[in-house]
Amino acid sequence: MTSGYWNHNVHYHPFVLDAVPSGCRTALDVGCGEGLLVRKLARQARSVTGVDRSGEMIRLARERSAGLAGVTFLEADFLDSASNGPLAAGAYDFISAVAVVHHVEFAQAVEAMVRLLAPGGRLVIIGLARNRTPQDWIISGAGVPVARFNARRHGGKTDPDGMPVQMPTMAWGEVRGAARRLLPGHHFRRHLLWRYSLIWNKPVGGANKS
Repeated sequence: MTSGYWNHNVHYHPFVLDAVPSGCRTALDVGCGEGLLVRKLARQARSVTGVDRSGEMIRLARERSAGLAGVTFLEADFLDSASNGPLAAGAYDFISAVAVVHHVEFAQAVEAMVRLLAPGGRLVIIGLARNRTPQDWIISGAGVPVARFNARRHGGKTDPDGMPVQMPTMAWGEVRGAARRLLPGHHFRRHLLWRYSLIWNKPVGGANKS
């Protein structure tokens, strides 16, 4: 399946897919947009749910995923759904969130996804952060030629119509600090194309402890 478009978020879809646990039964893509990652996850999980608070994105996702077995799309705010909405707490073996958490309060987003994640499940976040230090700016500058090369290779950078855009407010160091506090035992990595990855496995006991 070809993506039909490329951008800095799509670039990290293979990273997300590589992190899906073997034998994954249920997967959730938070902030699914028009459903591209959901359609890819459907190859690796028995059941995949995409959730987005944009009605237009969910409409597109359903339209572009018509006939694909094991796929469900919900128009909802995952922050509310984690407590009393259509998403069941502790129901998902794998949760992905690509370029989502900077749209909301970081701790609130992480805590909601932890509630939705099944014991022993895996959370993968691909996020954005704000440059603050000279080192931040140097690393970000190093990504420019890489981004240009990839854009040329894929025919240019594009985004689906109607995709919400928001700049991050948390700096890289602030994201790292919050992740250490909220997700002990996580693996954090900063990537060249202005993204970080955060992988965390929920303890089988269900508590937020390493």
